[in-house]
Amino acid sequence: MKARLSLTVQYATSASLLPTRQQLRRWVSIAMQRDIGMTLRIVDETEARELNLAYRGRDYATNVLTFVYDDAGSGDVVICAPVVEREAREQHKDLMAHYAHMTIHAVLHLQGYDHETDADAGRMEALETSLMVRLHYPDPYIEA
Repeated sequence: MKARLSLTVQYATSASLLPTRQQLRRWVSIAMQRDIGMTLRIVDETEARELNLAYRGRDYATNVLTFVYDDAGSGDVVICAPVVEREAREQHKDLMAHYAHMTIHAVLHLQGYDHETDADAGRMEALETSLMVRLHYPDPYIEA
């Protein structure tokens, strides 16, 4: 039986180059291994910094935050548009490929993957790379 997706997308950013809802749905879907209910919010740096400080104790905007609410695959994902844009530019990556990677990374976190140990990071990165290649994007862990 195919996994079901409940996805809400929110755009709370002044960035102009953003993935469409259809792209986000495709990226989430390819990473799903079970039913998922999530809100994906794309924000500016101020909101990303406030959330990272409030929930992670880190006073800076990060590329993606994942808030897992239970082990059934529900949660919120916050992607910071300016950070993703800056990283893509600095790492010479296609912007939409980097958004796809951040989305896939977050969806895997919602399903229990993490990168706390080298072994866990290796498994997660291998899966991310495999999914990116299926989407015809390059390996996100190879510098361009």
